[in-house]
Amino acid sequence: MTDLHRPPTEAQPKRACMNRRDFLVLGGASVTVLATFGTDAFAQQLVSSSYARKVVGNVSDLEQGVAIAFNYPDDEIENILVMLNEEAGAGVGEARNIVAFNTVCPHMGGYMDASVFKPKHSVLGPCPLHLSTFDLTKHGMVVSGHSTASLPQISLELDGDDIVATGVMGLFYGFNRNPSGA
Repeated sequence: MTDLHRPPTEAQPKRACMNRRDFLVLGGASVTVLATFGTDAFAQQLVSSSYARKVVGNVSDLEQGVAIAFNYPDDEIENILVMLNEEAGAGVGEARNIVAFNTVCPHMGGYMDASVFKPKHSVLGPCPLHLSTFDLTKHGMVVSGHSTASLPQISLELDGDDIVATGVMGLFYGFNRNPSGA
């Protein structure tokens, strides 16, 4: 038996290395602290700080369960705006059910337009390439399919009846940095 496999004795001090369990516990604690740093307002400010504000619709024009297309942060990137039948993460409006998402699957760039929105379940998809489907009530997280990333969510604010896009949470497929539209 080598010295590495023998229990330490009084003459042989314990090694200063971290075992796998301690590493995982420390790593998990670090991620938790970093993920919960700041308030929602602070996180929202970080997300929207470099994006142009743009009116993308009006609350009075929305029909519950009907997705409409709009371009943001520039004229090349298409997204959908929808009033869901239930409250959604980062939703705006009285019922916190108005949300917007990019329409390109983050897995391999499959295009999903408003026609693949399923109002009964508040999901977008399936993607035509590998059938990924995304839950719009939970920040566009993957419900099924090959994608491992959520859809980029467009940050919204209300200004009277106007729905204003203020930023993007996530990275658009095919970009190493999102365009700011400024």
